[in-house]
Amino acid sequence: MNRVGVLQLGALLWLSVVAASPVRAAGNTAPAVDPQLARGEYLFRAGGCYGCHTDVEARGRALAGGRALDTPFGRFYAPNITPDAETGIGAWREQDFVHALREGVDPRGEHYYPAFPYTAYTRLADDDLRALWAYLRAQPAVQQPNRMHQLAWYARSRSLLRLWKELHFTPGAYRPDPSQSAAWNRGAYLVEAAAHCGECHTPRSWTGALDGERRHAGTRTGPDDTMVPNITPDRGTGIGRWRASGLATYLHSGLRPDGDSASGLMAEVIDNGLRHLRPDDLAAIAEYVLSLPPVNNPVRSADRKPAKMGEFD
Repeated sequence: MNRVGVLQLGALLWLSVVAASPVRAAGNTAPAVDPQLARGEYLFRAGGCYGCHTDVEARGRALAGGRALDTPFGRFYAPNITPDAETGIGAWREQDFVHALREGVDPRGEHYYPAFPYTAYTRLADDDLRALWAYLRAQPAVQQPNRMHQLAWYARSRSLLRLWKELHFTPGAYRPDPSQSAAWNRGAYLVEAAAHCGECHTPRSWTGALDGERRHAGTRTGPDDTMVPNITPDRGTGIGRWRASGLATYLHSGLRPDGDSASGLMAEVIDNGLRHLRPDDLAAIAEYVLSLPPVNNPVRSADRKPAKMGEFD
């Protein structure tokens, strides 16, 4: 084949590739991404939704529920949050979803147990709630019935949850502190609302309410009876010796400043969620956490199993 024939063949091949390629807008190098879905996925990662609502040990389908959570009140099972109309949230309206996270009630008006951390999610901004809803609606629907909770007799009546809320729950979106920096407020929003860190890292009273005086100070009776570390900047029992850069690195990679690594539940939180956050958000989280009031609360004990969520001190 002469040179002209080679050039003609090359031109035909190039035209065939162009014809078979998707049409893209001028200047774009990749298919457009829906900004709301991208925002929703980011919040989904920050909130650790996959880990709680997927029964990984039983090789369950993503977000189809069934994962067990053992607590002093009994065993809770996470529900199906796929858009299946019969067993998931496919029959919900957006407003139903907003009420669930903001008010802690289902579409029928029944109260949720605070094992579902609506006490933190209530602080999410309206736009973030809508974005998270849009992302969940875009996921594959899985038909899988929810499992009944196995609770102690005194915790089975949902009617008592109304009183619990009156005593321990204040709904409402996060309000920035004007005396603090934008980064600090962003960190507070992520820690106290989206990532709901205090739900695991704070001791609870006999009623299951968070202990406000020891917020983030760790507990010996965390999820699944694990010991959860003190993450206040107390130098003796918390993370007061950590630098902000070291904490941000840990949240992204699971690698501690001493060379050890996260394991158990904290490793899940990092792998499925926190490592996907932007560096500036991880830095904001570190800035906020290290600004918390230090609380001396030794949670290690020789008769307790090691902390699965990472020993910070």
